[in-house]
Amino acid sequence: MRVVSGIAKGRKLKAPKTPGTRPVMDRVKTALFDILSGDVRDSRMLDLFAGTGGIGIEALSRGAASVTFIELGAEALRCVQENLAITGLARNAEVLRADAFQFLEQAAANGRRYDIIYVAPPQYKGMAARALTQLDAAPLTDPGGLVIAQIDPRERTTLDTLALTRLRPVDERRYGSTLLIFYEHAEELRAGATEDQPAPASEE
Repeated sequence: MRVVSGIAKGRKLKAPKTPGTRPVMDRVKTALFDILSGDVRDSRMLDLFAGTGGIGIEALSRGAASVTFIELGAEALRCVQENLAITGLARNAEVLRADAFQFLEQAAANGRRYDIIYVAPPQYKGMAARALTQLDAAPLTDPGGLVIAQIDPRERTTLDTLALTRLRPVDERRYGSTLLIFYEHAEELRAGATEDQPAPASEE
């Protein structure tokens, strides 16, 4: 696992040995940031369930203005801090040991705002659906902001049934056992209104 582009390109990242941590494969990371493209530079990003910190660190390497890393596990948190030191990108990083859902609640109350939020929780526990519901009810993005959920394709049905009023699915990409669903913060939908659904997931 490494930084694939930007000022820290090629730096190898450490990964914790704790179960449940899913480092993002370089192939998926490359595809994700190719999609985000110029949206990353000068952006404010939230890396929720940060794990190794690979996504947020990639963003910093590519010119993000700041990244907040949220991780509850002590070993994973140390890994994020070590990887920031390895890449020399700690200056624009905020690393917090916190429960993700408590952080979302407090961040909304404090008026925090991000341009991009990446949500990659442990699998099969309904956490992605819970986080999206919370971010829809009390947004940390302004209209036009992005929330990206990383899930196993078998978890897709748990997101399809969500009654979201602000987060609108605009794209999705499948890379083997990883599914990325992109949500844009739109103005709240009127009762009974419908939005176009994203195109079916494609294998890249």
